[in-house]
Amino acid sequence: MALRNVKLTISYDGTNYHGWQIQPGKRTIQAELVNAVSDLLGWRTRVTAASRTDAGVSAKGQVALIQIDSPIPTKNMAKAITDRLPADIAVVEAVDIPMGFNVIGDPKCKLYRYTIFTGRARPVFEIHHCWHLAEAKLDIPAMQQAAKLLLGQKDFKSFAAADDHRIDSVRTIFRCEVYSSKFPPQNSSDAPMISDEWLFVDVEGDRFLYNMVRNIVGTLAEVGVGRMKPEKMVEIIEAKDRRAAGPIAPPDGLCLMWIKY
Repeated sequence: MALRNVKLTISYDGTNYHGWQIQPGKRTIQAELVNAVSDLLGWRTRVTAASRTDAGVSAKGQVALIQIDSPIPTKNMAKAITDRLPADIAVVEAVDIPMGFNVIGDPKCKLYRYTIFTGRARPVFEIHHCWHLAEAKLDIPAMQQAAKLLLGQKDFKSFAAADDHRIDSVRTIFRCEVYSSKFPPQNSSDAPMISDEWLFVDVEGDRFLYNMVRNIVGTLAEVGVGRMKPEKMVEIIEAKDRRAAGPIAPPDGLCLMWIKY
């Protein structure tokens, strides 16, 4: 049969995994998918994703690509692969895509959402999917003001991981919103709970540096508790130095919501 491209949209809970990328001796999302797809097709099959999420990071809309020459109908593939996966990973869609499609280079934008819970009691059922800042009094308007200063095309070197040595650190942020679930913006999907103790940070951009969103959230939290002024964001960006920004937020609260091509 002729070789064909199949684009997979994947949802997963990253709690029990060492990130997306295959690593020797470690459980990863990519390894589970390679094993499932290979078992379905009968030969070792490469699975390439648009984003390499970190350990503990989850996804609702990760996108991956496989190339196959199997007679299995594409419409049956999502269920067939999911049936071979652990319960915390699912292929939600499989569609044929033209040859030449670049799953890594072709995305126009991606949306990451970070979840913070400020209630006193530990949210035991959501603890693996949020940053619990117990009884933190976050100044949301100040965080929103700081977030607006990140919009546009800028050099985000200060928000990259210290060991990220890529020469090109210029990225474009289209949207950076801070809001409580009680007052979500109109272009946001419904929050999991209606309470002002649940806080969300949506960051939409063309591309992201390693740990960029978590470093942005950690810095916004510093603004929220009053340790930084919102206008400090300008100084941090101009510094092009990771030490100028705030601490990194934990991976648990981060979720890759979608990728658009």
